[in-house]
Amino acid sequence: MAMFFLSFPSISPLNFLLSSSFLPNRLLEFNHTGELLATGDKGGRVVIFQREPESQTEPFSQGEYNVYSTFQSHEPEFDYLKSLEIEEKINKIRWLPQQNAAHFLLSTNDKTVKLWKVSERDKRPEGYNLKDEEGRIKDLSTVTSLQVPVLKPVDLMVEVSPRRVFANAHTYHINSISVNSDYETYMSADDLRINLWHLDITDRSFNIVDIKPANMEDLTEVITAAEFHPHHCNLFVYSSSKGTLRLCDMREAALCDKHSKLFEEPEDPSAHSFFSEIISSVSDVKFSHSGRYLLTRDYLTAKVWDLNMESKPLETYQVHDYLRSKLCSLYENDCIFDKFECAWNGSDSVIMTGAYNNFFRMFDRNTKRDVTLEASRESSKPRAVLKPRRVCAAGGKRRKDDISVDSLDFTKKILHTAWHPTENIIAIAATNNLYIFQDKLSSEMH
Repeated sequence: MAMFFLSFPSISPLNFLLSSSFLPNRLLEFNHTGELLATGDKGGRVVIFQREPESQTEPFSQGEYNVYSTFQSHEPEFDYLKSLEIEEKINKIRWLPQQNAAHFLLSTNDKTVKLWKVSERDKRPEGYNLKDEEGRIKDLSTVTSLQVPVLKPVDLMVEVSPRRVFANAHTYHINSISVNSDYETYMSADDLRINLWHLDITDRSFNIVDIKPANMEDLTEVITAAEFHPHHCNLFVYSSSKGTLRLCDMREAALCDKHSKLFEEPEDPSAHSFFSEIISSVSDVKFSHSGRYLLTRDYLTAKVWDLNMESKPLETYQVHDYLRSKLCSLYENDCIFDKFECAWNGSDSVIMTGAYNNFFRMFDRNTKRDVTLEASRESSKPRAVLKPRRVCAAGGKRRKDDISVDSLDFTKKILHTAWHPTENIIAIAATNNLYIFQDKLSSEMH
């Protein structure tokens, strides 16, 4: 698994910078300042990268992210009651806004959410009255005078310690966690329920959504993602496998089984097929930074919804429409069930999401232009030019450098993406390697 860090002043032309080294990472999450980037992998490990400060002698060093800390977040467990193995794989990571010198983040696997504290230590106290240099208690009879302990500088150490463990609240696999704008609570969502937690209380949570039917044979949809509104602590949204979005207001009722708004696009009967319900399932939902819009991703499209318009999406972007003719083979190899994430840029003017063949897509909402870029080994060479790519549908006319849809590698997929909260820096989780790039896109977006 590779990770790409790109820095660019505008979407066209595109300047970029990529950095780091090989790590099998999956999830990506910038903190609220963008100075730290947390990644989680299948082995339950969290690796935190820190952005390097600007250098006068090395102008291209700004934007590079180097390893800051690595720690084991989750270990494999076994549920003896259900005879079920619980994987250590990290499903989600979310940063808490920084309140002091330390950083805090939440990480979760299928069943357990943990709160971690990340702090620095560059001084060590010395000169204790009751302890010797090795920390052993002195014989009080030997203490003949008192001294004031002093702090001596030492090499910088990054310490990561678990502060809370939130367990035993989910029967099904956790797919989402989201920190509330009140910075005191967060929610965790699984396939059928959403729970509300207080960050200081680990032994109980409040169930705020429960869509489990009395008879599981009547189950028609599951929860696929959930997120709090960035500014209003009472609002949250969750998506379903039927392609719907439900906006809920916790002021209306303790159990938000009845939504405040339902966002759903009517299906075209003429376009209905065996795969319609599968490809309409929403794999990710993100509020815009302004809180006015929702960005969703299903298998073939990315959609922008206005909170004031429930009947249809405000904008629909075709991510890889050329795959419609391949749905049967994608169903057979299970690729049709891949869950792609999506991301906003800091000004909510550009959206980004991943695709196959290590391609990722960007859409400019203002100019309506789009670009397909590739995270590849060939682009990792110094001063390499990251050129736009174009996929030619089956039977279509091919231009020079076009890629046929039949030659796409579906084992190379970009599922996870992240965008710096204020700057044009993006992180892309691709396959196999992690590269450093610094160059410019050679042509305009098409």
